[in-house]
Amino acid sequence: MKCGLIEKKKGQFDDHTTIDAYVWYEKDWKHDSHDHVHQRYQLTYVEDGYQYFHIENTIYLVPQNHLIWIPSGKKHHTESEASTVNLMVVLFKSVFDNNFFNDVHVFSAPPVLSEMLKYAAKWSQLLEEDEEQRFFMSALLYSLPYFCKEKEGLHIPVPADQRLISVCNYINKNFHNQLDTEILAEIALMSVRSLQRIFKKETGITIQKYMQLIRILKSIELINSGQYTLSQIALMIGYKSLSAFTTSYFAIMKEKAKVR
Repeated sequence: MKCGLIEKKKGQFDDHTTIDAYVWYEKDWKHDSHDHVHQRYQLTYVEDGYQYFHIENTIYLVPQNHLIWIPSGKKHHTESEASTVNLMVVLFKSVFDNNFFNDVHVFSAPPVLSEMLKYAAKWSQLLEEDEEQRFFMSALLYSLPYFCKEKEGLHIPVPADQRLISVCNYINKNFHNQLDTEILAEIALMSVRSLQRIFKKETGITIQKYMQLIRILKSIELINSGQYTLSQIALMIGYKSLSAFTTSYFAIMKEKAKVR
């Protein structure tokens, strides 16, 4: 049994619990890395560390004190290289009539929501709900759309064109270097102009924006480690100055970069 669900075969979960909102809070979280799907709506709160969620053609980063909402029936898997991941998963059997619940969302947890989730930890792994839990979790669920201030910069589009996959892999491995578009075009076996056009069509962003996004997401991993100053991180991810990094970070995250 995982998160109150029974895995009858790899990646396929059956729901036999009667509880409407199943809570699982765990420190030093270890999750299967293979794709899986379940017929419950999933709210994951990362209290400490970070996790990457692979959902369809997009990879979402969920850093510390952030949440991800995943609609029912969406295949996904997670990964993280953080030394410690403390998180809470809440699986809802049913939701309210609101379009919010039909899409994936990543957003930071405001203080009141963080406190609500910490309070909900007292029901972790319980298979029977009492009246307080039923009303409390229902109120939390109802309020989610109002708490959500979407973090658009926390997802990485994955192109379907295999020629672009090679380009993305190269950027992911060499993000700390100054990358030449002509080299990327050679990797894709196309002209620079074709690469720029097709990349934008497939991902919705330019190659330069993709490079910026990868660097900022890598910086979040380094900030999470607590081992480096912002100046060190700026150089490690390929920026020539701290100011260039902090400007880029703010453009993506809509908040200032801060070490832990």
